[in-house]
Amino acid sequence: MTLSRRSVLRGIGAAGLAASMPGIYAPAIAQSKPVRIGILAPRSGAMGTVGECGIRAVQWAADRMNKDGGIAGRPIELVFEEETSPKDTIERFRRLVLQEKVDCVQGLISTGVSMGVAPVAEEEQALLIMWDGTTQDGVKEAMPNARYVFRSTDNECEAVMASLLSVKYFGNKIKRVAGINPDYSYGRNNWEAFRQILTRAGVEFEVVAEQWPKVGTMDLTSHIAALKAAKPDFIFSSMLFADLPVFMKQGSAAGLFEGVNLALPAAGWQLNQLKKSFMPENIIFGHNTLYFALPDASALQKAFVDDYMDRYKEAPHWEADRAYFALAAYKAGTEAAAKATGRWPKLDEIIDSIPKQEVQSLGGPGRFRTDKIAEQVFYQGLSTNDNKFDFPTLRTVNAYSAEQLQKPPGMDFWVWLKTAKLPV
Repeated sequence: MTLSRRSVLRGIGAAGLAASMPGIYAPAIAQSKPVRIGILAPRSGAMGTVGECGIRAVQWAADRMNKDGGIAGRPIELVFEEETSPKDTIERFRRLVLQEKVDCVQGLISTGVSMGVAPVAEEEQALLIMWDGTTQDGVKEAMPNARYVFRSTDNECEAVMASLLSVKYFGNKIKRVAGINPDYSYGRNNWEAFRQILTRAGVEFEVVAEQWPKVGTMDLTSHIAALKAAKPDFIFSSMLFADLPVFMKQGSAAGLFEGVNLALPAAGWQLNQLKKSFMPENIIFGHNTLYFALPDASALQKAFVDDYMDRYKEAPHWEADRAYFALAAYKAGTEAAAKATGRWPKLDEIIDSIPKQEVQSLGGPGRFRTDKIAEQVFYQGLSTNDNKFDFPTLRTVNAYSAEQLQKPPGMDFWVWLKTAKLPV
């Protein structure tokens, strides 16, 4: 079943949404002391443009919320540190918590970094709300029963959705499959999920090539040559950093995509760099939890997108939504706990309150489950170059809730994938 954004909104309780809506609650316990939010996000390197989009969004969110009274009457103050290597980011996380005395840390994009920082947050008993970086390996190994760490939707959600749409749109045309995916847990999990879903759907296919470039590889000619020699009719790629536009440009120049269908479940991260001049049409194009041109977008999304595009002359992608959602969830949980207690809530009270709230984020409604993994709305569809931009948009827009795309609490992802009632 394909969910419209309106149908998802109808399924969310009005009381939960009220906790995150401007102007609903301004308690008498308001204090002048700011609520300090530490932000860990990359500003350079392969993830620099991704982190910058999230930073812009959280600044926009904080400004908007401060105009309406901040969090339970206290202004929001953002304290920024950069996400780089796991070791250095752990040190910066500790500095935010121990020296800057922030009330909450938000951010993190890299899976490897998040798997390093999350156990430290548990050790320090410091609240961490992650923007991204939740893979199955991270959930199982580094933070299986987190108390202080709130995690993003499973990173494999976009691969599950893209795989389902591959079956929906191209199922009887998929015979010779090739994959080119980043050589770490995210890429390998996504590729395996794609193969398993094709098999479950009864698609008879042959894997003719698998390529595993390291993240950040900018010369992909040898990988492209190997793919072309294999003569696939379908290519699945969960590449998502600055190497994705390079792959598409070099692949187009080599004629790799002629007569080939594609699925790019994480393409939205590089939206502005994927130019029409080298992008084929009618490919499965993933926008994760924010599609900037959503036809029935909320007033909140429209306001953000209009301001973002006017200010930065480019379109925002899903990291903007993740950053907004993290701050909105913290605000909603804190204000609900403050209302219940009649005072500024303790950390444990905020942590217990957050999963009970449902908030309106940029890309639509969202919440944290009781196991502290997010549920939001995902957007993908078939691409088109028939638009006013210099990059593709969606010709068809499919929307699924994360509840349809990720395992339930306490269940192994791979077991769930074999038995789940999937939406297509």
